[in-house]
Amino acid sequence: MKKQSSTISVQAGKIEFVRKNSIHLGWRDLYRNILSLTWPRFLLAVLAVYLLLNLLFATAFTLGGPCLAEVPQGSFPGAFFYSVQTLSTVGYGHVYPKTAYGDIVTTLEIMVGMFFTAAITGLIFVRFSRPVAQLLFSDHLVICHYNGMPTLQFRVANLYHQTMVDAEFRLMMVRKEAIDDEEDARRFHTLKLEYDRLILFPTALTIRHVIDETSPLFGVTPASLESSASRFMASIVCVDTVIPASVHSEADYLWSDVRFDHRFVEIYHEHPDGRMEVDYGRVHETELHPKRLFRLEK
Repeated sequence: MKKQSSTISVQAGKIEFVRKNSIHLGWRDLYRNILSLTWPRFLLAVLAVYLLLNLLFATAFTLGGPCLAEVPQGSFPGAFFYSVQTLSTVGYGHVYPKTAYGDIVTTLEIMVGMFFTAAITGLIFVRFSRPVAQLLFSDHLVICHYNGMPTLQFRVANLYHQTMVDAEFRLMMVRKEAIDDEEDARRFHTLKLEYDRLILFPTALTIRHVIDETSPLFGVTPASLESSASRFMASIVCVDTVIPASVHSEADYLWSDVRFDHRFVEIYHEHPDGRMEVDYGRVHETELHPKRLFRLEK
C-alpha cells in the first residue's frame, strides 16, 4: 500500500503542532491509535464496531431468505438478535440455521466473533495493565532567592499511596536566539538541577536550578523571557513499586507561567512523634519572597 501524506495534529503540552505533508502510517498505526483513545472514546469505538458487525450479518441473514429456523422470513430484528447470539457465541438454541446458506454465514460470523472477542480482550488488558504515572506538577515556575543565589524552581508531588523509587528529574528550556544571520532560531538548553536523581520519592519535592554564571538563564528578567518566547519542559521517570514498571510524566510551562520573586509555600509539618504531614492542597501555592531579586512594575 502506498503511503499517503496528510495533515496531522500533534499536541505537545500547551502547544499544538500541525504537521503538513506528513506520512500517514495507516493500518500499521491502528494499534497505537486505539490505545491512545480515552476510555469513553474507546468504549464508543468498540460499541460502534460491535453494532456494525451485527448489522452486516443481520443483513446477510435477511437477504438469505428462510435460512433461519423460528425466524419469520425477512424479519430483520429476528436476524439481528440471532447475530448477537452468534457473534458472542451464546447460542440459546431457539434459533438455528436451516439451510446451507445459513450455515455458511453463521460459520463466518462465529470466526469473526472469535477474532473480535480476542482482539477486544487484548486491548482492554493492555489498557488496564499499562502503567500510568500519577504525578502532579505545580502550575507555575518560580524564580527567587535561595541559598544566596537566584534559583528557578518547580514542585512535583507523587499522588500514589506508595513510594516511587529511582526517580530521575529533567528540566529543559527552549527559546528564540539569534544565530549568525538567522532570526528566531530556537535553541534547546538542558538546565542543571540541584539534584536530578532520588532513591525514594514518597510525597512532594521542590526541584531547583541555580542560576549562576554557567546557567543559560544568567541575567534573566521577565522582559527577556517574554521577548525570547521561552518555554520550559520538565519530566520525571521513576519506578512504580507495585507493578513494578517505569512510569513517565511531563509538564511544560510558558514564559508567562514563571513567577518572579515568589517562592512555594511550606507544605511540610513535623509532628512530635516524628511523622511528616504533607499538605497536598497547597502544592501550587506561592508567596512573595522576603528577599526580592527584581523590582517589578505593578
